[in-house]
Amino acid sequence: MLSVEELIKEALSLPNIQRTLLVEKLIESLEFDIDEKIQTAWINEAKKRRDEIKNGDILPIPGEEALAKVRRILE
Repeated sequence: MLSVEELIKEALSLPNIQRTLLVEKLIESLEFDIDEKIQTAWINEAKKRRDEIKNGDILPIPGEEALAKVRRILE
């Protein structure tokens, strides 16, 4: 059996697509206690925001711009 260090070395040698699949599978394998009410609330919020963008009620800004604004606020 490979050590964790050996597994990491092997994983890092994989192409990007295979590493992405590996990460997804590892995350899926973790057990989370998901509060269904919170999950439902987040799903509803995401759908509301999606609809606001689709309807033109709000204009999205690029992530880089949003992060720059947050950094300025935190300085």
